Amino acid sequence: MRRQEAEIERMRQQEAELERLREQLRLWEEAFGATPTREALFSASSGIDVEPLYTPADRASGQAYTEALGVPGQYPFTRGPYASMYRTRLWTMRQFAGFATAEDTNQRYRYLLDHGTTGLSVAFDFPTLMGYDSDHPRSLGEVGVCGVAVSSLADMETLFEGIPLDQVSVSMTINGPAVILFCFYVVAAERQGIGPEQLRGTVQNDILKEYQAQHAWVFPPEPALRCIVDMFEWCTEYAPKYNPISISGYHIREAGATAAQELAFTLRNGFEYVERGISRGLDVDAFVPHFSFFFDVHNDFFEEIAKFRAARRIWARFMREKYGATNPDAWRLRTHAQTAGVSLTAQQPENNIVRVAYQAMAAVLGGTQSLHTNSMDETLALPTEKSVRIALRTQQILAYESGVPNTIDPLAGSYYVESLTDRLETEALDLFRRIDEVGGVVPGIETGFFQSEIAESARRQQIEVESSRRVVVGVNEFTEGSEEVEIETLKIDGSVVERQRQRMADLRAARTDTDVARTLDELERSCTEGNNVVPSILDCARAGCTLYEIRHAMEKTFGSYKEPVSF
Repeated sequence: MRRQEAEIERMRQQEAELERLREQLRLWEEAFGATPTREALFSASSGIDVEPLYTPADRASGQAYTEALGVPGQYPFTRGPYASMYRTRLWTMRQFAGFATAEDTNQRYRYLLDHGTTGLSVAFDFPTLMGYDSDHPRSLGEVGVCGVAVSSLADMETLFEGIPLDQVSVSMTINGPAVILFCFYVVAAERQGIGPEQLRGTVQNDILKEYQAQHAWVFPPEPALRCIVDMFEWCTEYAPKYNPISISGYHIREAGATAAQELAFTLRNGFEYVERGISRGLDVDAFVPHFSFFFDVHNDFFEEIAKFRAARRIWARFMREKYGATNPDAWRLRTHAQTAGVSLTAQQPENNIVRVAYQAMAAVLGGTQSLHTNSMDETLALPTEKSVRIALRTQQILAYESGVPNTIDPLAGSYYVESLTDRLETEALDLFRRIDEVGGVVPGIETGFFQSEIAESARRQQIEVESSRRVVVGVNEFTEGSEEVEIETLKIDGSVVERQRQRMADLRAARTDTDVARTLDELERSCTEGNNVVPSILDCARAGCTLYEIRHAMEKTFGSYKEPVSF
């Protein structure tokens, strides 16, 4: 009886407190309404209206604390994927780097490691991203320009010469021909005496977002998805520390998506990969723990923090309730983050240092496991060593001077952050419903649903900037001196193409043609017969087959992708 009476009294006090809050808000709204507001766009970058004040009444979910937030490292992981977060281990500080030849980039990697980088991220040139050798006619003018040229195992070995691959975590941003570059990497480690079970790192390998946003594809969706599941299967058995996919919202956001669209499209792509693995017969509790994610960190500080928190909660709930995972590692969403390249401006480029610092802080407050900070000059050219050092020092100051990593999820309980987390979750679930209405992810790609949604969002944001409704400092406001700043940029040596062509010629002269022909034939047979392609590609790599030769052998069975035209 006493317990019932105490509960009734507690509820009475809560209702009385809410009534006092409502009266306070009524009086405040009268005062607020009588005060003119400045001319500004009071909305988050997703278009979500931002209220002038948030209170306990704005927690829309109605969920209990343990159901909505919990504690770090436990379901639903809203407050972080690991129990102790940065108290035990700081996030991995990666720098995305690659230019010219493998020798040139190897020197940059050594520089980064000497200056405190704790993980490497490989930026490949456009021919490599599309599966072409450096001496292919379609590579003309692009070799080594926006990343490093890697056309063979020999290039991959040079890229990591003197870098122990059992000690350095390496992320590779490659998608269309990802399985081929991954095999080059595995054999390069093998030549160092390092087995696949010792490798730590990630290959992006997210082809769905390529069809939706970035457009660096090779094969059509179904065979491309088959190769990805082949990698899930092979890595689960032979490379248990390696992540065979990094499901990427970054490029979706860079193409013009809102934070809500980035969140929804990324997670829905992730669930598509889960479903493909389950259809293959893989154990969801065995292969999903090796998934990682990759999110953009844009300018809207609080929205970005809320996005990371909402992503973890949605992923955990779906994995447990829809897909039946019982392993907490399958519920736990781990992510890399990169500051927003699309937010960098050519005008007043030093402003980019400030933008990147705020974005980096948002990523850390959001609970990222790995972070790349963009360099101030990346909108003008590949970054110089000086600008890369500033970008890395930005992370180190955040880690060692700001105090931000000292406590876990410090903005939890903020009425605004919790309300925004709930709102982004609701918007993501609504987008899931719309994707299901068009038939799912692959039909959505084939009908242009994702492309149209992203394009419309990009158009709206561009109009806001061009009309000065959304201020970009140094671009549409505060433009004094924009044309006066000159900074040093990296120049790519004109000899890159010739050096890379010579490397290709030397490779072809040194290899055994019969081994090349035999392994390529075996690969084509694996593609045709439905076998896992990874072992065959590993053999091709060992025989000295080039990137395009391997791509071409697979293309005979798989075909190539042609994007549907939509308006």
